[in-house]
Amino acid sequence: MAARIAAVARQAATFTRVSIPEPSSQAARLIHRRGLAGAADHHGPPKVNFWQDPMNPSKWKEEHFVIVSLSGWGLLFFGGYKFFTGGKGKGEEKLAEASH
Repeated sequence: MAARIAAVARQAATFTRVSIPEPSSQAARLIHRRGLAGAADHHGPPKVNFWQDPMNPSKWKEEHFVIVSLSGWGLLFFGGYKFFTGGKGKGEEKLAEASH
């Protein structure tokens, strides 16, 4: 009985895969395919390079905003690290010990 139910299920699955109609060539030509045209749609003000308008981040291109933001966070963390560690690097510690 279970084998018969499995066979019926396989036939139903095969039937649904085969019964999907293919689009006609005329209908396929009428469907508009945009591809990678998303970047060409301009909604809102045009985006500029960050060095052209450095005081207005809302006008920057997205990739420029990301680069400047990550650079700023990196400088903030590095500056905080240098501030709280006294600005000493490994080379400076060795020189200070050798001079005593």
